[in-house]
Amino acid sequence: MRMTTATEVRMRGDDLENQGAMWSYVPMEQRIPADHLLRVMRPLVDAVLRELSPRFAELYSRVGRPSIAPEKLLRALLLQVLYTIRSERLLMEQLDYNLLFRWFVGLEMDDPVWNATVFTKNRERLLAGEIARGFFDRVVAQARERGLLSDEHFTVDGTLVEAWASLKSFQQKDELPEPPDDPGNPTVDFHGERRSNASHASTTDPDARLARKGPGQEAKLVYTGHVLMENRHGLAVGGCVIPASGYAERAAALELLGALDRNRRITLGADKGYDTRDFVAASRLLGVTPHVAQNTRNRRSAIDGRTTRHPGYAVSQQRRKRVEEIFGWLKTVGLMRKTRHRGTRRVDWMFTFALAAYNLVRIRNLTTQNA
Repeated sequence: MRMTTATEVRMRGDDLENQGAMWSYVPMEQRIPADHLLRVMRPLVDAVLRELSPRFAELYSRVGRPSIAPEKLLRALLLQVLYTIRSERLLMEQLDYNLLFRWFVGLEMDDPVWNATVFTKNRERLLAGEIARGFFDRVVAQARERGLLSDEHFTVDGTLVEAWASLKSFQQKDELPEPPDDPGNPTVDFHGERRSNASHASTTDPDARLARKGPGQEAKLVYTGHVLMENRHGLAVGGCVIPASGYAERAAALELLGALDRNRRITLGADKGYDTRDFVAASRLLGVTPHVAQNTRNRRSAIDGRTTRHPGYAVSQQRRKRVEEIFGWLKTVGLMRKTRHRGTRRVDWMFTFALAAYNLVRIRNLTTQNA
């Protein structure tokens, strides 16, 4: 019979149910890996927040009970987008035990986390101050300082963002609703009923519109999210959310072009949906050369050989496809496949903030590649 030696016992280690240590002598800073990518992102975020500090001061009173620091609130929201945390309650749970999250937000090990409802109400103050737009603009400025942006070649496109409303809530505007058979989940039979945005509206999110992505696909209550991308590294330089309509993409594109800070003529790549005479003419009036994909299906394109014969047109058609990477990230990571908010203003705020998060990821990746 073989006996287990004392050396073998020490090498194995033990799994005794000892009481946890009361004190920790390892600083939280040392627990975060030196090569973690959030370490590269944290200085970028802190620089943006320092620039926004005067705007934060305007949103808060000089007297009263201290609120959640807006810098910590925005860092927490950034983590929620980056790690696809689907609710504020789960975000608070992560902040309670995740040391990486605590370090990034700026909480010490023993600092209490916030109540999810209090956190949400404090976010409303930043919504009123248009902080997401300011945050996004300063992230774009950081990319410009690093020489990552093109100032000549751009791409525009739009996508559908599913609203936080069901088709059951899409009811006639001028008709009093009948008492539901089940208040929690009423039975609604709308088969055979002709429904349109002119006669119907959602009772839970009136800003949402009924639309479909293409022929033969189901109609959903949606918003339209739009992105203006520079073609050098695929960074977003503009974005917005507006209610869905047949001309929403082209209207949003002109709005984003008008807000673009530029001092020279630029090119704009886009898909066939932008190939209309009105949009092409309006773009040229703004000093933009429209490199729009030609739509020649049973019609004549508004783009002729004077544009398509240049080599730059083919380059724009190739580069414009990168905008789909932005939409893919927003919907798979950035919580924008189906918004959790109601109203155009709130959805636009979160869409813009998610775009800023995407840009931070791109800047981080490009910075580490060039290091």
